[in-house]
Amino acid sequence: MKTLNTFVMLCIAIFTLSCASTKNTNSTALYDTTWELEYLTGPRIAFDGLFPDKKPYITFDKTNGVVSGNNGCNGYSAPFTIKNNNITFGEPGPSTLMYCGEGEVFFLNTIKKVNKFNVDSKGKLHLMLDDLTMMTFKKQ
Repeated sequence: MKTLNTFVMLCIAIFTLSCASTKNTNSTALYDTTWELEYLTGPRIAFDGLFPDKKPYITFDKTNGVVSGNNGCNGYSAPFTIKNNNITFGEPGPSTLMYCGEGEVFFLNTIKKVNKFNVDSKGKLHLMLDDLTMMTFKKQ
């Protein structure tokens, strides 16, 4: 019986540690990196069809509290706030005014819905609506 209890406790410890290692919500992982979009939830158009010329990318500026980059067509910048693993994006600032396809609209509408983030054990950034991944970025 003692061996069984030890085995059960060991299994619980391993499970707990493995779950804890899959999410890194430390916001410092966001900075000093350019993140390139590789997944966007929702659109019925293939990802490459939404962004045929350029994939969106973002960079977080901790000092000024601004995220900037490109939404696949035009420049993008917006204020952001982080508390623990919660993140919110403010209204985007001025951008270039090139005509774009549907990709830009999907990108802008999706990032407005985001309220959480995590950086997984593979170094990918997940922007989420509650527990649903809306956007996934890889380090560029």
